[in-house]
Amino acid sequence: MSDDVEAIRKKKIEELQQKALADEQARQQKIEFELQKQQILRALLTSEARERLTRVKMARKEEAEQIELLLIQLYQAGKITKQVDDAMLKQILEKALLSNKKEFKIRRI
Repeated sequence: MSDDVEAIRKKKIEELQQKALADEQARQQKIEFELQKQQILRALLTSEARERLTRVKMARKEEAEQIELLLIQLYQAGKITKQVDDAMLKQILEKALLSNKKEFKIRRI
């Protein structure tokens, strides 16, 4: 009976160790992805555009992250060949944020 309990305990410890290892690897991959993303954005955006994107990220985190991924995809696809300045980023933000804007209509009965 104690052998069964010990075997179950060892199995549970192994499972927990494997889960902790998998969580650590996922965390490391996320950190590496964020570092690569920041490196690409640093090269792609001018300092003014980076500041604007940072301010947008403070106000609208999800939308800003989508814009970052969009910029990286466009850059990797070769559709952006020069550095994105503040004016160009404004246009991209306006198009992206306005397309997500929901309209409400109020009708009086």
